[in-house]
Formats: sequence, structure tokens, C-alpha cells
Amino acid sequence: MCIECVLPELVNLTPHDHDRFYRLVGGRRCNNLNHNYVMPADEDELRRFELFHRMIRFVFGNKVYVGPVETVLSPERDTGGEKLRVLDMGTGGGLWAVDMADEFPHVEVTGVDLAPLQPRMVPSNCTFELCDLDARCLPYPSNSYDVVHARNMHSGIKNYPHFLHELTRILRPGGVLILIEFDLRPIADGKVTSADAKTGIPGWCALAEKIQHALTLSGVDVTVPGRMGELVHDLGWYDQVFQQHADIPVGFWPKDPTLLTVGQLAWMESDLLILALRPLLLSSGLSEKEVKVLTEAAQRDLYFPLVHIENRLHVVHAIKSV
Repeated sequence: MCIECVLPELVNLTPHDHDRFYRLVGGRRCNNLNHNYVMPADEDELRRFELFHRMIRFVFGNKVYVGPVETVLSPERDTGGEKLRVLDMGTGGGLWAVDMADEFPHVEVTGVDLAPLQPRMVPSNCTFELCDLDARCLPYPSNSYDVVHARNMHSGIKNYPHFLHELTRILRPGGVLILIEFDLRPIADGKVTSADAKTGIPGWCALAEKIQHALTLSGVDVTVPGRMGELVHDLGWYDQVFQQHADIPVGFWPKDPTLLTVGQLAWMESDLLILALRPLLLSSGLSEKEVKVLTEAAQRDLYFPLVHIENRLHVVHAIKSV
């Protein structure tokens, strides 16, 4: 199901619109197009998206992308007369799409998501659509976009290799695919945690384990973030595939000013994330009491950490064969 929308302000949506696009899960508003993705679609989640987006800008050196995007989107690039186009999958609040539209005013930018959370006042070259991106066949023509971007998507996709196949089909030869996902295993004092390790952040790690369990129950492969480069390479359509990772500090412990800013943003984003996970955890069969205990233990580790907490961010960019 894909619906092209002229999106109103959220406050102007009618009750009928809310019934159509949203449902309540565990007291939070969630999307109604894909019940496999049980994360909120509300104002608190928009704040979390904004914090994450600001953090990414610092990590990427005041950019929102990696790879030869400026070259691919150059007005001088020969596209056979076709308009240069960018597709942002899982656009959320639309911040990435709007930033790209501002930076490349000659490019058509389309953001796609499960819920109408995006702003109404956007650049004239930016539009938004609603679509279930876990569908078997995405409703976009083959070889039609020069940059395809998918960030924080894998937890709503049951068959990620097929999703990558669809993104590759949509991407033009010579175009850039960008994938960004967090590893689901926390890092304590520089070491990736395991279930039986003494980490100093037991509540944080217990929550991470329950997240992985809940996603696995819903059919999601939790190993995807660390294997994205391999999965893209296996498609056989890319001459160049680059995977890198960055360990993102969470908290106020870094000495470097830039890393300190990243850590502060990541801390605030994590504080909202703990509460945003409630619908997912409840949907996995946990009781209200169990979710409360998990949440409070994770919050204690976040507020009063005994170790340095980090999260690993996996970033892939690949150039489709010409």
C-alpha cells in the first residue's frame, strides 16, 4: 500500500485521519501501515529523531551523507535528460530529506515513511509519501533514483536482503546507496557486551537483549547492521562497497569537545529511546511490570553509569555498477 500525500500539520489531522494512519500500543501512538514496526509515531519520537539527526551531522563532519553524493548529484552529471532524484526511505520527521533538498535545490527529494510526521512547510523540491517499505515490491520505477538513503530501517524489515534488492532495482547505474544502522549490542569501556559478561551496565544490557529477542520474535534478523556491507556485495550489482563503523559515546565523559557534543546528543536520544521501546517490549509478550523493571534498570545505568557507554553505528555506502 502506498499513498501519495499532501501532508497537513499534525494538529490539523481529523480523528478519521488518526484512525487511518495510527493505532495505540502501550499508551504510545504507532503507525497503522506496518504492524511489524512497533515504535512510536508521535511528538516524543519526533524529538528523538531530531536529536539523532543532529548527532549524525557531528559524526559526519557537518554533513548528513557519506560517499560521492556531491559528484553524483552534480548538475553537470549526464543523466540522459532525466531529473536528478533522491529517495529517503524511513524518513521519519523528514529532517534528512529537507536538508538534502536545501543543499541540492536542483534535485527532486522524496521522503517515504509509515506515518505522516513530516512538516508541511518544506522546500519546493521536497515531497513526502506514505508507504509500507516492508512490501514485496516497492512502488518505484527501476533505475529512477540517483541516491537512495535508508537510516534506522532494519527493525521494521523482515527480509532485509530482499529490501536491499528493491533499493538496488530503484537506484540508477552509477548512483549511491547509503545505509545507516545501529548495532543492537552495547559497548562498555570499549568492549562489545555479551550476555554472560560483567559489564557494569546490567540494566542497559538486559534491555538490549530483550530488544533483540522482541525483534527476533517478529521475524527481524538482528545481525543485519554488522553485515550490511556483505549483504550489499552479495547482490552483485555494486563495483564498490564500503562499510565502516563509529563507536558513538553515550553520556558526558568524552574529553574531546566534538565527541562530548555527540555524547550529550546520544544521551538525550537514548533517554527518549528507553521509553519509546515500551510498545515493542509489550508486543513481545512482556508484562507491564516486566517492562517497568527493565526500563528503570536501564535508566539507572544511563543516569548513573559506572562505565563508559557507547553504541556502534554501522555505515555503508555503495556505488551501483554502470
